[in-house]
Amino acid sequence: MLAAEPAANADGKGSRATTILMTPALTNAGERAATERAAKIKLLLMDVDGVLTDGKVYFLPSADGGVTELKTFDCQDGIALQWCKWKGIRTGVISGRKSFSTEQRVLQAHMDYNYQGFIEKIPIIEEIMADAAVTSDEIAFIGDDLTDVVVFHRVGLAIAVGNARPEVKGEAHYVTPSSGGSGAVRDAVEFIFKARGLWQEILDKYEIRGAV
Repeated sequence: MLAAEPAANADGKGSRATTILMTPALTNAGERAATERAAKIKLLLMDVDGVLTDGKVYFLPSADGGVTELKTFDCQDGIALQWCKWKGIRTGVISGRKSFSTEQRVLQAHMDYNYQGFIEKIPIIEEIMADAAVTSDEIAFIGDDLTDVVVFHRVGLAIAVGNARPEVKGEAHYVTPSSGGSGAVRDAVEFIFKARGLWQEILDKYEIRGAV
C-alpha cells in the first residue's frame, strides 16, 4: 500500500497532516513518488519491537530465579537483510529497549548499526548518517508507533508496517502489506530493490524464471 504525497501549503512546503492512504490502483502519482524515493535509498533503518518483531515480549523463568526475555523474528525478513548486505545497502536498528535477542538478530542478519536503549532517536539518526556518509534522502526508516513519526519526517522514505497505528500510516510514504514481525521488513526490502533495479538480480541468483 502506498501513501499519497503531502499536499503543499501556501509556502510550497509539504504538510503531512493532510496525507491520506491510497492503494496503488487509486493513485499512480503516489506510487511514482514513493518509488522515486525508494530508488535513492542506501541505508535502511528500523525500530525493533513491532517491526522486526510482532511487538510481543515473552518472559521465561530462568534457573537462577530471574526471567529471560524472548522475542521472535521472521526468517523472510532475515534473508532480505542479508540481500541488503550483498548489494551494499546498510541496515540497522534503533530501539528504546535493550535486548540480548535483538543483539543476536543484528549479528545473524549482518546488520551494520545496533543502537538499543535510546529513547531519543534523532541524535542517533544524525550520528549514523554521518558515519554512513549518506544524505537524509538516502535513508529509509521502518516504524510502527507514534514515537517513529519524528524519524519519518527526517528521512527520504518513511515506511509503516501493515499493522502500524493509523496515525503512523498517515505519515508514511509506503505501507507494507505484511504486519511487523511477519514479513514487513521483507516487503520494504523488495520495494526498495525493485525501485533500485536490484530485484531481478535476486531472482536470477535463485533461478526464478517467469516472475512478474
